[in-house]
Amino acid sequence: MGLGISLERMRYLKQYFKERPPTDVELQMIGQTWSEHCFHNVFKGDVITDDGRLINSILKTYIMRSTKELDKDWCISVFEDNAGIIDFDKGYAVAAKVETHNHPSAVEPFGGAATGVGGVIRDILGVWGEPVALTDVLCFGPLETRYDELPPGVKHPRYLYRGVVAGIGSYGNNMGIPTVSGAVIFDKGYTGNVVVYCGCIGILPKDAYVRNTRRGDLAVLAGGRTGRDGIHGVTFASAELTEEAEELRSAVQIPNPIVEERLRRAILRIRDERLATGITDLGGGGLSCAAGEMAYRSKLGVDIELDMVPLKAPDMAPWEIWVSESQERMLLSVPEENLERVLEIFSEEDVEASVVGRFVETGRVRVFTRKTVVCDLDLVFLFNPPKVTRRARIPRLTPAWVDLKEPIDLAGEILTLLSDPNIRSKEDVIRTYDHEVRGCTVVKPLHGEEAGPSDAAVVKPLRDSWTGIVISCGVNPFYPDPYWMAAASIEEALRNNAAVGGRRVAILDNFVWGSPENEDNMGRLLKAVEACYDFSKALDTPFISGKDSLYNESPLGPVRPTLLVTGVGIIPDIRNVVTISLKEEGSRVYIIGSTKEELRGSAYFRLKGVDGGEVPKLDAKLSRSLINSLIRAVDEKLVLSCHDLSEGGLGVAAAEMVVASKNLGIELDLGKVPSNTARSDYVLFSESTSRFLVEVDGARWRRFEELFSGLPFSMVGRVARGIGLRIIDLKNGLHELSGSEIKKAWRGY
Repeated sequence: MGLGISLERMRYLKQYFKERPPTDVELQMIGQTWSEHCFHNVFKGDVITDDGRLINSILKTYIMRSTKELDKDWCISVFEDNAGIIDFDKGYAVAAKVETHNHPSAVEPFGGAATGVGGVIRDILGVWGEPVALTDVLCFGPLETRYDELPPGVKHPRYLYRGVVAGIGSYGNNMGIPTVSGAVIFDKGYTGNVVVYCGCIGILPKDAYVRNTRRGDLAVLAGGRTGRDGIHGVTFASAELTEEAEELRSAVQIPNPIVEERLRRAILRIRDERLATGITDLGGGGLSCAAGEMAYRSKLGVDIELDMVPLKAPDMAPWEIWVSESQERMLLSVPEENLERVLEIFSEEDVEASVVGRFVETGRVRVFTRKTVVCDLDLVFLFNPPKVTRRARIPRLTPAWVDLKEPIDLAGEILTLLSDPNIRSKEDVIRTYDHEVRGCTVVKPLHGEEAGPSDAAVVKPLRDSWTGIVISCGVNPFYPDPYWMAAASIEEALRNNAAVGGRRVAILDNFVWGSPENEDNMGRLLKAVEACYDFSKALDTPFISGKDSLYNESPLGPVRPTLLVTGVGIIPDIRNVVTISLKEEGSRVYIIGSTKEELRGSAYFRLKGVDGGEVPKLDAKLSRSLINSLIRAVDEKLVLSCHDLSEGGLGVAAAEMVVASKNLGIELDLGKVPSNTARSDYVLFSESTSRFLVEVDGARWRRFEELFSGLPFSMVGRVARGIGLRIIDLKNGLHELSGSEIKKAWRGY
């Protein structure tokens, strides 16, 4: 039946149903609700480690615990609704959510990615938010992969790449929501398991956030009609991809952004007139999960009439209607006295809406069709399944000696790195998305006169406020130590935020992992989650939402373990944002932070085919001090331009600043960089954390240095006209690149 229920849980169900046999509707609802995708069994279950520990719920023990202990008064709603909500300005709040849509995109890339965007937009609508910006981070196999390297059932990365990019652009562009931030990563670890992260940021009046469904309220289903598309979507997403996956095409939903745009307008009107008491979107599990969750969180029950659900196909079975994941649907709880006005608004916006049930005090979910009860389940039973127990083998990274000859031509190394698929321009993707629709995008994904890569996006969501939302991300899947990989990803999200002037950052975690039934996979996941607690606390940044996507396996093996951290910060005045492009000839260039021999997993070592040395490790106390000093410098308008040092290190960061600038370049002296290495290539390409390259006002540099007193920093060069990069290495050798060479290598033309 496609239930995806384990043998242990089947035995548990046998005891529950010992008085009567279950109906197919009940079994299907249980299968959806208990799926990994919906219930997050691994994160909520027990983990037994090979060093003798028993951990009860890694979600509560690590991720939620750090947020609880930080106890920020600006966190309004965390880990309990469709999206995380934080305070903003002028009585408004910001809502944020990031989802994954990997399996659907692997089977049908356009529809899978498009419905991923549609689903995360509905998550924002599901907390009464108005969507104002979209993000996407996409991971594919190498585009030059040969067809004979692909096993049956695995689609070519180029086909997936084109379809996913088109699907994301189609949905966001048609709804008029700008796609402002993201990343594109290529690696063999994604050939069999494409990764599609879709995020949405929204804005809402704080007093409009209502979650108060009451006894007697009517359950109103609105939006698209219910069909057979998307059936078993969550159980499909919770299983491994095999060559039979193509047969599960019906599990992929069909997108219709025009319907969702009409639905969006209606929801916001209902919100503004305060006509409903609760709302949620119909995502994973469809109506079965939406109605059950809404009733359970309100300590109520719900009675649903399936005969009232508008259908695409009249011959659908009751269980199909109940678990269908057809898109563009929302469920509202509406007091009876407001029903007429609610239906009137839906009608005016050309949105189909129907009363499908009522919230009652029974504590049960009952489903009727043709006056027959086809489902009658206790909600406490439904939302408290037997715990899952997983075993974890703690990873121990084997030290490896690096045997790499120091190159003579550093300029050539920079050009090679700039043309690497993971560093080069993503303009061919970015330009397919409208990132300026709504007229609120202050810092765009490509910025400066020559359109270089921005560290973060800045959006101005309110007409009467200069306060901006700063959106950034951190993702470092190539670092082989999962603990330090997670630490670097969290700090990268914060660094990218700070580089444009963002502060007071909330973060979201999104894990994409292989099967947790593999003890090594589970051990790596545990170490990454432990780092999330340690560095969320140490960096004073709370998690507000998250999502895990496990069982990303294919005939080629597990996906490369990937953690995306999304940062949502604020900037008090968007007129003070800092961008990447160089501003003034003769201004001073500083490096902030320490450079160490930390290149394991770096872009430079990957280019050389080397695996060894030390992974980048984070000193959280130092990071906080550096970021706080940088923010003070930005607020005092000492900083003309700024770029964080991440993939490719100092060499790539400096080159990218040149890319964004017109007729301006940088003179760098590597001997002035605070470092512990005697190799010029390591100074240039180390990926040590907590570093920025900063252009400082030539007349106010003394104040800048005063702010960083006692911290590692150094003036390493100046901005010059008519050059690209001029680098003096540790042996006083000179390496030069013109601006046109740099831009050609980065853009590919």
